[in-house]
Amino acid sequence: MNVKVIPANDVVGATIALGDALAGNGTVFICGPEIAGVKPKIQELPEEVSNTALIIESSGSTGTPKRIHLSKEALIASAKATEEYFGTSGQWLLALPINYIAGAQVLIRSLVAETQPVVMNTLVSFTPEAFARSAQLMTGEHRFTSLVPTQLKRLADVAALDDFVLRALQSFTAILVGGQAVDPAVVSSLRDKGVNIVLSYGMAETAGGVVYDGKALSGVSVEIRDGLIAIKCPTLANDVADESGFLITQDSGELVAGKLKVLGRADRVLISGALKVSLDSVEAVASSIGGVVEVAATALDSAEWGQRVGLVYVGSPEVADYLAAAVFEQLGLAAKPIRVIRVDKLPRLVSGKTDLVSVRKLFDV
Repeated sequence: MNVKVIPANDVVGATIALGDALAGNGTVFICGPEIAGVKPKIQELPEEVSNTALIIESSGSTGTPKRIHLSKEALIASAKATEEYFGTSGQWLLALPINYIAGAQVLIRSLVAETQPVVMNTLVSFTPEAFARSAQLMTGEHRFTSLVPTQLKRLADVAALDDFVLRALQSFTAILVGGQAVDPAVVSSLRDKGVNIVLSYGMAETAGGVVYDGKALSGVSVEIRDGLIAIKCPTLANDVADESGFLITQDSGELVAGKLKVLGRADRVLISGALKVSLDSVEAVASSIGGVVEVAATALDSAEWGQRVGLVYVGSPEVADYLAAAVFEQLGLAAKPIRVIRVDKLPRLVSGKTDLVSVRKLFDV
């Protein structure tokens, strides 16, 4: 099949092309946005592929993005599994870039459900006010959207003071949140206000979320192998499974009472003084401190310890010293940050995830 390249800011063109691909006619690659009529440079894209409806890039938050090939069967199975979980199809609000799997899935689920999505301009900075105004345009009885944790945090902060934004959040049948760790306090506060937050676990290789609120979707098998999450399902990308049919992820996890608990990225663990330190755990502690808006932890080289923690945060300057002390108190000396940097905003990828490569480079200045 020939590969059709669609820029991320051509949502209509992407929707039409994806509809054709789901019908078995062609392959779609959604690249970055077109700027001033010029598409971004695209390298090493095959002219023809087989058994592929969509080529999607992973977010590349910790390194070079990968291109994932997904069949029409995998994409349709994913959309149907989401419908089965919620017991209904519905109308979707697009709030994420479509050149990443979470955004593309909003269009795919809309196509499978034969509903018209409401589209936000994802090429400008996300604001809670724009989200709430877009939500007003929705007409479906059942309404859904997908967000990343950063967007959810901004919405929660404004919703605490603005009833217009809170009512917009409450109007959704469900709001899927995934892509990276979510602050439990943010989720809890919104749920207490009647907002149905559903935590999603998945990746481009699984065509998006395959575990919702710890529960595997229909047709999905989850195992823990050597501490890593392993997934077998009909939504897997081409050529990612091992001989047993499982995709072995790089995420640490455990099964508790039949539910999946994601512990964090295996490659987000450093060795400091022969002790393992989870950067995700460091971020969780730092995020719980009053005055901290956002935070990102990274590994720094140390001649004495091997590696130590570096911390970047957005928030009040008065809490900088307390951050390191709080991490030390809760996680021990090995996890204590040796450098804390305050910034106006964390570096982000187009997908909305924290750009961990750029975070690390902040300490080289």
